[in-house]
Amino acid sequence: MSAPATGPRLDPEVATLLRRDPAGLVAAVAQQHDTGEVLMVAWMDDEALRRTLTSGRATYWSRSREEYWAKGETSGHRQWVREVRLDCDGDALLLLVDQEGPACHTGERSCFHRPLEVQRADVR
Repeated sequence: MSAPATGPRLDPEVATLLRRDPAGLVAAVAQQHDTGEVLMVAWMDDEALRRTLTSGRATYWSRSREEYWAKGETSGHRQWVREVRLDCDGDALLLLVDQEGPACHTGERSCFHRPLEVQRADVR
């Protein structure tokens, strides 16, 4: 469960557009703004989104640590937000970012570096 926000709150007009999961979170996909490369998926609550929109730095809610984290705060691999988009259902965000260094905690540029084999049936 995310922490209660203190101080300024997310714009109510934006907040009403979000469809949160039972923990109050929305999936956030980070994509490199100029190449379209999908970098990572994380979670945001209202406070993480507010921090992101007001600072220009991608800030997420860590479900495992139960705390906010600005991407790159400790690693230096920051995400500078160029644009935030909301999907048609309001349950996912797309952050178009300028990524400094790798996005993945493993040191890979993208968290999506492990391809899986697809078994295709010949359907016509």
